[in-house]
Amino acid sequence: QVQLVESGGGLVQPGGSLRLSCAASRSIFGITTMGWYRQAPGKQRNMVATITTGGITNYADSMKGRFTISRDNAKITVYLQMNSLKPEDTAVYYCNVNARRVGINDAYWGHGTQVTVSS
Repeated sequence: QVQLVESGGGLVQPGGSLRLSCAASRSIFGITTMGWYRQAPGKQRNMVATITTGGITNYADSMKGRFTISRDNAKITVYLQMNSLKPEDTAVYYCNVNARRVGINDAYWGHGTQVTVSS
């Protein structure tokens, strides 16, 4: 069973930065996209940023210019650099990996890492 292990969350002041990392416990065949989602208390989980195997990125509008997603295909690791953090960025951040085998789509999720932006 593949596990995604996230790290890098924590408490930061408004305007500060954090870097999240997510590493897969073993190789995953057929990875298509890797990404980050977040869920604030009482709200649904929303996409933060995704990146394809070829490096094409997609960001939620409110993250553009502040967050940067990157990946290391050899290490099966995805990163999220978060700058200019705001209190509204407070949420649990989840790592996601999508993969496709013949006729089957797989989705893997991490357990989440808490990011709190507060003075």
